[in-house]
Amino acid sequence: MSTTTQVRKDIVHPKLSFEIMGVLFHVQKELGYGHKERYYENAVAIGLKKKGLTFKRQLQVPLTYEESEVGYYVLDFLIEDAVILELKQGSTFSKKNMDQVFAYLQAKSLKLGMLAQFTPDGVKYRRIVNIR
Repeated sequence: MSTTTQVRKDIVHPKLSFEIMGVLFHVQKELGYGHKERYYENAVAIGLKKKGLTFKRQLQVPLTYEESEVGYYVLDFLIEDAVILELKQGSTFSKKNMDQVFAYLQAKSLKLGMLAQFTPDGVKYRRIVNIR
């Protein structure tokens, strides 16, 4: 009996998302809950590097209006120039944080952002898709 793996065509960056989630779950397993966001960020950077994923960390992204820069965002991670990863520590997802990731996606003209929350019950995440 042969088994085949089917990749869903309606999911944005499924393989890369799976790789990123593996790193996040491993960080949660090893560190547990209650640390500062920057410590999780340091651990995630180590995990991404071990997986051989390319990434930029604390990347400044300009926001422009009529060809003028009006401000900038700072992304926790831009992975493989395709997925934005924003890390948070705490128990709940806030609309503010989800809106923040969506704004990052628009500023970079990317399709997928991930908001990862390190909680007492493990790592939780939301995939945020820019359909524009």
